[in-house]
Amino acid sequence: MPKSIDYYVSLNSPWTHLGAARLEAMVARHGATLNIFPVDFGTIFAGSGGLPLPKRSAQRQAYRMMELRRWRDRLGVPIQLEPAFFPAREALPAHLVIAVRETLGQAPAVALAHAILKALWQDQRDTGEAAVLAELARGLGLDAGALLSLAEDPGWAGRRAADSAAALARGVFGAPSYVLDDEIFWGQDRLDFLEAALAR
Repeated sequence: MPKSIDYYVSLNSPWTHLGAARLEAMVARHGATLNIFPVDFGTIFAGSGGLPLPKRSAQRQAYRMMELRRWRDRLGVPIQLEPAFFPAREALPAHLVIAVRETLGQAPAVALAHAILKALWQDQRDTGEAAVLAELARGLGLDAGALLSLAEDPGWAGRRAADSAAALARGVFGAPSYVLDDEIFWGQDRLDFLEAALAR
């Protein structure tokens, strides 16, 4: 039976972007599946003691930039360290990914989420804008107009809130988090540990 990974993401997270391609390749190697949850980390931080980036100390913010440079160079993944539209408005893209997940399946939802992250962190696009999201959806062969109309349904906000509460309840506190058999792997720098668990 294929192993299933619950994948908790922020569509504003550079770390999720840095791990995206390696995660997809790993999942393919092991014949696993991904279940994506673009949750609200504002809610999760409030319940877990975390702080949004602007409220972190100057030392922590400076170290974050050092780490982004290190991982960019180590992985060879293009990334703008201070993209023009960060932080992007996250509600509409998150609702769009959830709508795709619930109507078309996990694989296109993961592909869309990763395209959104690449657009923000590599291409410096405003991923909170419907026109940008439509372009990204079309690039994946999706019906952008229908999906964006669907994403406007207020019910997706409730689904995202429920997913966020469930993530917090199971111990998720940062993005990206990968959960396999209730074992949490936080951060793209833990993908080697996730792969070892998949191989067991």
